[in-house]
Amino acid sequence: MSLSTQPAWRWGARAFIDKSNSLESNPPPHETFTTVLPRGPNDEAIRAARLSVLSIDMRVTENKNIHHTDTYKGSNLIVRRNTEFTIILKLDRAFNEQQHQVELEFLIGSSPDENKGTYIIVSIGKEKLDSSWKSRVVAIHGNNVMVGITPDAKCIIGRFRTFAVVVSALGKERTQRNPDTDFYVLFNPWNSEDEVYMDKEDDRQEYVMNEVGTIYNGVHNNITTRSWNFGQFEEGVLDACLTVMDAGKVPLLFRGNATEVVRQASALINSQGDDGVLVGSWSGDYSSGTAPTAWTGSPEILLKYASEGCVPVCFAQCWVFAGTLNTFVRCLGIPGRVVTNYCSAHDNTGNLKTDIVLDEDGRMDKTRTRDSVWNYHCWNEVFMKRLDLPDQYSGWQVVDCTPQETSDGLFRCGPTSVNAIKEGELSYPFDARFVFAELNSDVIYHKSNKYGKTKIIHVDTSYVGKQLVTKKHDSNDYIDITSSYKYSEASLKERQVMQMAERRGVPSREYLTIPEAGVEIEIQTNTIKIGDDFRLTMNIKNKTSKACTVIATVTGCVVFYTGITSSDFKLESKKASVQASKTEAVTIDIKAVDYAPHLVEQANLLFVVYGIVEETETSLTTMRVINLQLPELTIKMSGTPRVGNDLLVSVEFTNPYNFPLLKVELRLDGPGLIQTKVKQYSQILPGASVNYTVSMVPRAHGKKVLMACLDCSALRQVTNQLEIEVLKKELVTQGMVRFRS
Repeated sequence: MSLSTQPAWRWGARAFIDKSNSLESNPPPHETFTTVLPRGPNDEAIRAARLSVLSIDMRVTENKNIHHTDTYKGSNLIVRRNTEFTIILKLDRAFNEQQHQVELEFLIGSSPDENKGTYIIVSIGKEKLDSSWKSRVVAIHGNNVMVGITPDAKCIIGRFRTFAVVVSALGKERTQRNPDTDFYVLFNPWNSEDEVYMDKEDDRQEYVMNEVGTIYNGVHNNITTRSWNFGQFEEGVLDACLTVMDAGKVPLLFRGNATEVVRQASALINSQGDDGVLVGSWSGDYSSGTAPTAWTGSPEILLKYASEGCVPVCFAQCWVFAGTLNTFVRCLGIPGRVVTNYCSAHDNTGNLKTDIVLDEDGRMDKTRTRDSVWNYHCWNEVFMKRLDLPDQYSGWQVVDCTPQETSDGLFRCGPTSVNAIKEGELSYPFDARFVFAELNSDVIYHKSNKYGKTKIIHVDTSYVGKQLVTKKHDSNDYIDITSSYKYSEASLKERQVMQMAERRGVPSREYLTIPEAGVEIEIQTNTIKIGDDFRLTMNIKNKTSKACTVIATVTGCVVFYTGITSSDFKLESKKASVQASKTEAVTIDIKAVDYAPHLVEQANLLFVVYGIVEETETSLTTMRVINLQLPELTIKMSGTPRVGNDLLVSVEFTNPYNFPLLKVELRLDGPGLIQTKVKQYSQILPGASVNYTVSMVPRAHGKKVLMACLDCSALRQVTNQLEIEVLKKELVTQGMVRFRS
């Protein structure tokens, strides 16, 4: 490898001047230097005895195994903070620690500077330099020197360039730029000195290393699932994540701080206001991009963004934002998981009250109801030590990149401590009050009269934040983590938390005295497939000691998963006499011909019941969202799944409806199995079936997941998955079959 002479240093701290505009992802191809050192009479003798670096071996395979980065696809070395990696300097002669001096330089960004942690110098030999990174000679074998390098536990994460500098009486000679010796430094959840440290290996395997996750949607009493390809180790994804930060002009100084990285990412994953990765849309018209329900994973999104000039990718909703952010944090080494909050309040006024206005007939007044309760909302949790908060507020932190409200001028939310949310301690950064409202808002029903004047008729303090779930270790099942966020409803501790929240600026829960009806209504129904007629049951429970008569008005409407209502399709009143301390069941028939023409994506129906007790003229109300069951998508496999062998997989679907499905998109995805494939169908006629068969060659052994998703404007998010245990590759040697370990 040719050498060039060391440049003159800037006075004071050393720094290189570089004309490149890139912060990191596209460093300059080489640095050029000039010499200011005079020649002396013994130059020729010194030059003859001077050491030269011929090449640098980054020991990629060996180091990646030690640093838990061997699953990343790519030829460059990837290491983690505060763990030693070793490189081999190949010299033109034997290295003498008492006579020779070699410095190793690691540079990141366009203007590396020692004072900013973007220009690191370590040394071996006769003079040891002070550095935040550690270095040592591990072994000397002939003309080769193995050097151990330990990045600082708080160093900047990203892609570093490597140079070796030979120091002699003649000055400094430096190796030329070689992209093959570039390496990446990531956060280190395996090291106790790193702020993202997790002490349990099974947690690290799930929240850092798992490439496939399960995202939960539906409604709290009918939880449904879809698999998601995080694919954080796929080719190009790491560079894409760094490109996201470059495009967002995230200062390099921020990139060693996990809190800053995830706060910046919560803004950069959405495009609102900053041309980030994903365009959010809930319009129902996705003809200019990909429907949110059609995506199967993050790599396709991140790679598209990075390869097409950082143009925002269309389109996303909450689970797409959360899945993509989860890929981002796991790829950089930050433990992360996707959390679903069922009955999540979007409180436009920030007063911890979700106001539902009913008109004089008991129907929801869409023009006066500004707040909404999402059937579910997905956000992320990241695990880290919060260096800016008291110790008890470290651990899991909420981060939400779905653009809902601005924070410090950008559409972002968090990180905010889960422990702080639970205790009502809302004064700490960031955005704790907004998250607290999503979990603890009261649903307040207002009834308007014919003159438009409203009064509060009912307050439901338990509807919001019904249940919070996330994926269980090594399983597709969920674990209920509601108790991590809130205490039991109506408990003493829950009241104390609300008092603490009020001291931190949340409005009190004092309402005008509302007469208790003494009657409750519960809505029940069985599992319903799209296109089926069904029966809705209202169980009217009289909790008083006297018989009563209840007039109940039921409104049925189609609703988006965000709680925004669309078309009404049902309005019916029922009258029931209920004996003291008894329950009376009242049924209403719902016809598919009434609701099916109005269905919107994710097929949710909302039923609102407004009731009045005749004897006391007191009011009561309740609501329930029903998630209709989608048709099936079948995945079948033929052949033995083995690394390097062909495997056939077929996906089958039959249109069960009496109308054609138009512009249908079928996606297949699976890390370690197949790159994302998309099949288009112009139409699928009523009763017709399609069969999509693909051949794939598994690239890695172990448990893998193949995901399929069928999507069109009339039928969103029909998904399924197939778990595949891939065997190790066969090695044939002298007539014997062996298996690669």
